[in-house]
Amino acid sequence: MKDLIITSGRLKKEMIIISSCFTTAFLINVAAIIMYKTPWHEMFTQIGYVIVITIVLYLVVAFFRLISVGIIRLVKKS
Repeated sequence: MKDLIITSGRLKKEMIIISSCFTTAFLINVAAIIMYKTPWHEMFTQIGYVIVITIVLYLVVAFFRLISVGIIRLVKKS
């Protein structure tokens, strides 16, 4: 069985992407608090939703990254 090696550059890139997704989800939460004029303690009580939104955003980004890699490989072959 082959060993799976994750380089530090790849790990750093993935951490930046997941951090960007979390920041985006957090800002969406803050915008919702402002728009709906709810108490600011919801910024912390709704952290579960923020994490779910982070995962969804990361999966969407991963989907588009997979599509772009597939297209690049198809173009390189021809």
